[in-house]
Amino acid sequence: MNPGVPHQVRREIKFVTDEYHWPAIARWFDLHPAGFIESFPSRWVNSVYFDTLGYLAFRQNLDGASRRNKVRYRWYGPSRLPSAGALEIKCRRNAFGWKHRFEVTEAPWAEGDRWQEVRLKLLSGLPEQARLWLKVNPHPVILNRYYRSYLATHDGKLRATIDTQQCTYDQRYKARPNVEHAANLPRALVVELKFDRVERKRASSIISGLPVRVARNSKYVIGVRSVHGF
Repeated sequence: MNPGVPHQVRREIKFVTDEYHWPAIARWFDLHPAGFIESFPSRWVNSVYFDTLGYLAFRQNLDGASRRNKVRYRWYGPSRLPSAGALEIKCRRNAFGWKHRFEVTEAPWAEGDRWQEVRLKLLSGLPEQARLWLKVNPHPVILNRYYRSYLATHDGKLRATIDTQQCTYDQRYKARPNVEHAANLPRALVVELKFDRVERKRASSIISGLPVRVARNSKYVIGVRSVHGF
């Protein structure tokens, strides 16, 4: 099971700082001569990350493997419980990333459902390729959510997201989705700049003045560490 590398892949560069610096970051984007504007209304982003029982995706990320994939079910909006969204396979090859996205038209959760029932509903609404990914990664590990703002240059070739208010909920060994007891997380602000590889030179020029440090940041890894307590 090895999804091919698409012709168009994007480069992603992440910057991490404390949420305290949000006003300064917003001002930097507002005043930047590249002309960043809001490209989409801000919204809550919710993801359940699935992994193997041996935490393969987690271990590959920790090891910095050049080829790695993550499986997550993502939906948008204020609901912390799974609603209609998409199963996403997030692929990474060295510095470049892309996603395979499989839409789910009906919410896979109803009041009182157990995780086993949520998985069965997901499987029933997905094509065979997506079902295979979920079968190989059957273990719901964490539910992660955050508030995301979207920016882009006027030509849309460089896109930025700004994530705040991140929360993580432990799903390990839970019969039903846990959306009540959040793990302890630092109040981090994550800026991610996304662009096609042909825009690398322009992107480097733009981000050189961003007052935030470049850093590796995986919400999945941070979430797993938080629920494990290390």
